[in-house]
Amino acid sequence: MSKIAIRVEDLGKKYNIGLPVVKYQTLRDKISESFKRREQVVDDYIWALKEVSFEVKEGQVLGIVGRNGAGKSTLLKILSRVTEPTEGLVEIRGRVGSLLEVGTGFHPELTGRENIFLNGAILGMRREEIQSKFDEIVDFAEVEKFIDTPVKRYSSGMYLRLAFAVAAHLEPEILVVDEVLAVGDAEFQRKCLGKMSDVAQQGRTVLFVSHNMSAVLRLTQETLVIDHGQLLLRAPTPEAVDFYLSTGLTQEGQKIWNEDEITTAAKPFQPIAIRVLDKQGVVSDTVRSVEPFVIEVEYELEKSVKGLRVGIYLMTTRGEYIFTSFDTDDISQYESHTVRPAGRYISRCEIPANLLNEGRYVIGMNASTYLIKRYFQDDQALLFNVDPAGAPGMQWVETRLGTVRPALKWNIEKNESGELHHDKK
Repeated sequence: MSKIAIRVEDLGKKYNIGLPVVKYQTLRDKISESFKRREQVVDDYIWALKEVSFEVKEGQVLGIVGRNGAGKSTLLKILSRVTEPTEGLVEIRGRVGSLLEVGTGFHPELTGRENIFLNGAILGMRREEIQSKFDEIVDFAEVEKFIDTPVKRYSSGMYLRLAFAVAAHLEPEILVVDEVLAVGDAEFQRKCLGKMSDVAQQGRTVLFVSHNMSAVLRLTQETLVIDHGQLLLRAPTPEAVDFYLSTGLTQEGQKIWNEDEITTAAKPFQPIAIRVLDKQGVVSDTVRSVEPFVIEVEYELEKSVKGLRVGIYLMTTRGEYIFTSFDTDDISQYESHTVRPAGRYISRCEIPANLLNEGRYVIGMNASTYLIKRYFQDDQALLFNVDPAGAPGMQWVETRLGTVRPALKWNIEKNESGELHHDKK
């Protein structure tokens, strides 16, 4: 029977809202503050985590997903002893290595070499143990030329590579990783995923937070879904990912944005709604794969905008991108809508028949001026379904693999001669 590496019982973390940070207080200040706190209303705090309980077995790779502000990072900070819980119990058996954000635990004045040994010492490792991993860490991070340079002079990419290399190679029994794939180029992300797979196969316990659903599916067996500080679900990762991506998304084929979902930074762009219309032009959460359908975005401009483009991202429920399209991709549209005056608009995109395979899909939405400003983005604006009735190959009961299901033209002829057919030059 596997031992328990992490046990969390009724964990809660409360933060006060709006209280100034005071680095030094006199006795008079403390007395004054105590009276002020008595006068504060109960709404002056927020629970980042509330009544969270779970266990992680040794050698288990556990995913944690949730929207921004759900409480994921707070949970990892408590498990990494960066902050203390307000209530509840946490039991951890083993050394914990953390990568909570770029360079957490690094001292900016120390060199890369010194920070490697410092982090190892914090983990309780002997100098000989750290030295045995040193060359491997430096090689992975690709910072050999700068290893004796203070890390405050590193670029963000160098900082991240070294931070991940240290966290992954110094062999803590428990590795805590928070959104490491959010920064870095594609090659570095590939290396990170490969290393994470190696760590998991070595039997170490891993807690992995990411918005990259493909990475979560690849690396983890089970996943926690957290929302508003509470644990909503613990399930096998495919089930948990499906639940996460569908929770909070409308099932009615239309999403209308509320005022509290739109920041002031979006101005003068004001998103109103995004919807799926079937062949008859009716709002629907299900369309047929053999018929065209329309995705439309309705919005308002409070004043004229130059160079605006409004577009969609189409994704699987696993978070894999299928395509991206903007309303000014066509050069003629781009030239005729260089400046959009103030007013109300609808941008429509027609999806052709015989394109998508059966399944559920997610639409993300973006409004921006290329390389200048992003006005508004909702990565999971709408969920809809594709019904395959009448699609090519429906005479077979098997599930057709792939996200696309095109009606391709085939020709079958009998080769009477038995010779190989090829184009003659």
